[in-house]
Amino acid sequence: MAIRRIKQILQSHPSSDGDGVKIQRIHGFDNGLFSPFLMLDELKSDNPDDYIGGFPSHPHRGIETLTYMLQGHFQHKDHMGNTGELRDGGAQWMSAGRGVIHSEMPVMSDGKLHGFQLWINLPAAKKMLPAQYHDFQPEEITEKAFNTKNLIRIIAGDLTIKGETLTGPLQQTGVPTTIADWQAGSGETFGSCLNPDFQAMLYVYKGEIEVEGTTVIAGQMAILDQGEGLALSALKDSGVLLLSGIPIDEPVVHYGPFVMNTMDEINQTIQDYQNGTLIDD
Repeated sequence: MAIRRIKQILQSHPSSDGDGVKIQRIHGFDNGLFSPFLMLDELKSDNPDDYIGGFPSHPHRGIETLTYMLQGHFQHKDHMGNTGELRDGGAQWMSAGRGVIHSEMPVMSDGKLHGFQLWINLPAAKKMLPAQYHDFQPEEITEKAFNTKNLIRIIAGDLTIKGETLTGPLQQTGVPTTIADWQAGSGETFGSCLNPDFQAMLYVYKGEIEVEGTTVIAGQMAILDQGEGLALSALKDSGVLLLSGIPIDEPVVHYGPFVMNTMDEINQTIQDYQNGTLIDD
């Protein structure tokens, strides 16, 4: 089995979004190795001033979002009447499709907030489908504990580990994806099979890990080369997001909250939003 190695390391950088929410951001709109993913934001704070304004009502078209909270709550409301509030360890998924208008408000838990929002691209054939939403509370996330210091949580898709296939609750992403969270103590290891047709990457949100002789530290994303297997070692107490999926080999045109395939489609989207026809009634 060919074990994947690191092809590129991306460093997250401070940014802000919404109503002044402070985040660490990695984006890959112009990086084909990042596909089918577009952007990853990490929200981490013990200061309410960093996020109190939240993400007031705003539109999207052409993407999916997956929000995953390690600690803290995330309140979602949208034009379809969906409301949801994640608890620690939960996730929520939204496919904007042809159009959605929603708001998102982060809320601390025990004085802390730590979570992620991932943008996933939609292929052209699905960008104009009706919007969808679903949330998954922590007890719905698939977990496998190898010992008290080695835990994998499968949020989307599936992972095969030592012949056992673990399936996450989110299965309806626009293209097949696997999204998981590995939490491990220093010295712990993790190995799994990966679909060789998937592109794969790792974001280290805590500690320090080694991938086939290369070290990746907190705040860095490692884009992996092709292969059938994954082998990780934790050099410190660590937390790692594993992202993999079928790449979308189509043009990406990004304008604010909209991601389409051509500038003409972006212009039409802006016109639809201004005319009040972005969303399905």
